[in-house]
Amino acid sequence: MSRLIDKLNRLSQGPFQPMGFRTSPAVSEKPRILLIASSTEDNVDGLAELVAGADAGLLDIPNLSSATIEKASQAISDIPWGGWLRDDGQREMKQMTRAGCDFVVFPAASTSLAIPRNDEMGKKLEVEALLNEGLLRAVDGLPVDAVLIAGEPGGDYLLTWHHLILFQRFADLLTKPLLVSVPSKVTADELLVLWEAGVSGVVAEVGAGRPAERLKELRQAIDKLD
Repeated sequence: MSRLIDKLNRLSQGPFQPMGFRTSPAVSEKPRILLIASSTEDNVDGLAELVAGADAGLLDIPNLSSATIEKASQAISDIPWGGWLRDDGQREMKQMTRAGCDFVVFPAASTSLAIPRNDEMGKKLEVEALLNEGLLRAVDGLPVDAVLIAGEPGGDYLLTWHHLILFQRFADLLTKPLLVSVPSKVTADELLVLWEAGVSGVVAEVGAGRPAERLKELRQAIDKLD
């Protein structure tokens, strides 16, 4: 089973309480929103440092060669890592399977139903934020493990109340874990609001001119959430 999906499922279930008459302390780690580091870099030499502190890494697969994907899988083997497909995904899925990818993110609008099936790989469906209630219920019945609302182009937009309305609607109608992309300047207060709305994990882009310490700052902010 996908390590990241296992984390998301344990997060949604809450701490485990042992059976019996006597109340005991919960035996799981403190629940927290998960941090996924997304990278579009084609040079993986510094990838481990870029994603340090993240719960998982996410690579922009169409920009990478098979050799680079293999090298990336070795560089960040201490955390689950996955690939983000951008087209029909058939060729990329084969590469990711060979490299031991833990999960895959694929857009509903462009990914072929004929992509190779891998039951060991977690599946996250990328959808538009404006899906109506009927389509959201249909998404919840699909054979995917989580749902992702991708961010806006550019990465420097501001989270608004309209974003929160959409995220809250998804969280209310889905039984699957919900992931959302967040801008590079997201704050601790905004992360807390997203967590309270039912968001299970956030995807933050690293590299591409962004300060290397930004991800570490997000990690510290998430660890302090209560």
